[in-house]
Amino acid sequence: MKTRAAVLREVNQPWSVEEIELDPPKRGEVLVKMFASGMCHSDEHAYDGHIAGLVPGAPMIGGHEGSGIVQEVGEGVDHLEVGDHVIFGFIPACGRCPSCAAGHSNLCDAAATFTEGTQILDGTSRHHTSDGQDLGLMCLLGTFSEHTVVNEASVIKIDKDWPLDKACLLGCGVVTGWGSAVYTADVQPGDYVAVVGVGGIGSNAVQGAKMAGARVVTAIDPVAFKREKAEAFGATHTFASIADAQAAIGETTWDRGYDKVIMTMGTGDGATLGEAFHLGGKRAKIVVTNLHSTGEGSIEIPAIMLTMFEKQVVGSLFGSANIRKDIPQLFELYLDGQLNLDDLITKTYTLDEINEGYQAMRDGENIRGVILFD
Repeated sequence: MKTRAAVLREVNQPWSVEEIELDPPKRGEVLVKMFASGMCHSDEHAYDGHIAGLVPGAPMIGGHEGSGIVQEVGEGVDHLEVGDHVIFGFIPACGRCPSCAAGHSNLCDAAATFTEGTQILDGTSRHHTSDGQDLGLMCLLGTFSEHTVVNEASVIKIDKDWPLDKACLLGCGVVTGWGSAVYTADVQPGDYVAVVGVGGIGSNAVQGAKMAGARVVTAIDPVAFKREKAEAFGATHTFASIADAQAAIGETTWDRGYDKVIMTMGTGDGATLGEAFHLGGKRAKIVVTNLHSTGEGSIEIPAIMLTMFEKQVVGSLFGSANIRKDIPQLFELYLDGQLNLDDLITKTYTLDEINEGYQAMRDGENIRGVILFD
């Protein structure tokens, strides 16, 4: 079939919205008509080349945060049927590899094919340019497309009365941010928490910390609009820089330092991580959720403090969450009025407006832009 998609043909070149050819689903795969796709910063990393080697090379279809309706199922798919409403998880969960079996589906072995962007089971492509060239898929999904074919391991069925425009956010940003606070950082009641960078992921780290019972949730971001929005998500204090937050340690944490520091800025760098490390007090946990450039060889951390203060530096992928448990659970929290998804969506766009949406993100105007498909 023919459909349209946003294709990255060269690094640092605009997304090209064009007609593509899409093959039908094979064994273990489903064809989904997209309803909405969040415009996450991780696709910007592919665009600017910061995560070269971790995503398919050009040409590739972007997008990894999406929702839609199943239109066709391949052989062997027994838990999904035509008409089902679904959310994609940007990390597949096969349910059988050692990580999945141990309860860590966010580290599923099926994600090993990310770098090729091809189908999990046979390593081939279902998406092709109009002249027959294979297209890679961001996170094996390619949600910047009117239709896509993905493996069932990446698909979570949801109730048909749940709003699909909000549902797409749970494919990456909400779970990643919320889980970074609740699971990876293990925020406890009464904790002092600092979140560095409060865009689409950081805003949800703020929500997660607040929900977990943090006494103080400090949002740090140079963009005034994002600091203001962070207060709506539960931030008790806001600062424009790490230096400003450090200067106010006495006021915000009674000179104890933060128990948890969560790094969710757009692109991490060793110098900034080293600066944020000092925000943490004794036995602090510094959670690194944001991606660093693949070309960065080191981070600047005073190692003596790891021993003398028992500080920890830990990574967080997909918020250390389990997509089949946490995506439906978080949506239920939204429906109960306990999780704020509505204010995450700053503006909606058509597929043809994708470059406008990403420019707004670069300019600090959006918490999350969302593409709505016809």
